[in-house]
Amino acid sequence: MREGELLNRIFARSATLSDAFPAVEVGPGDDCAVVVAPGGSRLLLKVDQVVEGRHFTTETPLDLIARKAIARAVSDIGAMAGTPLASLVGAVLPHGYEQSRADALYDALLKWSLHFGCPLVGGDTAIFARGSGGVLTLSVSIIGTPHAARGPVLRGGARPGDDVFVTGTIGGSFRQHADADFSFPGGGKHLTFTPRTREATALADTLGESLHAMMDISDGLGLDAARLATRSNAAIELDANHIPLSPGQSDPLRAAAHGEDYELLFTAAPAAPVPATIAGTPLTRIGRVIAHGTGQPRCVLIHNGTRTSADALGWEHAG
Repeated sequence: MREGELLNRIFARSATLSDAFPAVEVGPGDDCAVVVAPGGSRLLLKVDQVVEGRHFTTETPLDLIARKAIARAVSDIGAMAGTPLASLVGAVLPHGYEQSRADALYDALLKWSLHFGCPLVGGDTAIFARGSGGVLTLSVSIIGTPHAARGPVLRGGARPGDDVFVTGTIGGSFRQHADADFSFPGGGKHLTFTPRTREATALADTLGESLHAMMDISDGLGLDAARLATRSNAAIELDANHIPLSPGQSDPLRAAAHGEDYELLFTAAPAAPVPATIAGTPLTRIGRVIAHGTGQPRCVLIHNGTRTSADALGWEHAG
């Protein structure tokens, strides 16, 4: 099973969902679903999960596990310029999990849900059967509200001629060894990042309708830029020399290939007044949106004159 193939099937099967259910404004394929409640209010809905051995190690402190679990889902609310409202958590605990650790995990989830403005209002708990080999798994659902004036910023609004920007820096979640390879996520940014909700709201405030498309970078700059371009029926060219690298990173191609950055990737009209910083966070122009030609990559990384397809530069679950 490859994640990309499964997602493409899900998106295709859901393409007509809004026709049958008008309350579904945006279904699978964006950072959040958008549902219109009775009375006309729009809601953002998001679910995400963290799994031991995939998103954190057995040595990761419970407080950081809880922080990441909540922050990942909040990041997707921010990616649509939304505001988190409330959260629910489903936990599957390994067989024999200590009561004291379960209590501490709940306390940490409650603390971080309050910290990020989405109080924990419910959930569910289950325990893996003896001998099943199950590991700690947390599934977090967030309910949010879109930007009051701009509305939800989708992945599909990029237009040829748009400038492409990122917030912050890229590559901070992975340690780089002397052999220029990357290890499993260490104690870096992926455990301590702050979702860019304030920055997203400020961008929507400042740019309005000139903010054409946006998403958060979770699976890698190259892969996620290709996803945004695909949803927009366009292509993206990225200038590797302009990618703002996190401290300790020196190779933009490798930095673009590894995810867990949780920065915002967005496109704006060429004349849009994009500031150098927003809500205290630097903004960097890293490329442009172009028309997509048949058979051409969705995202191209230009590095010292060499053009490389970046469509697969990122993390994809396979098994």
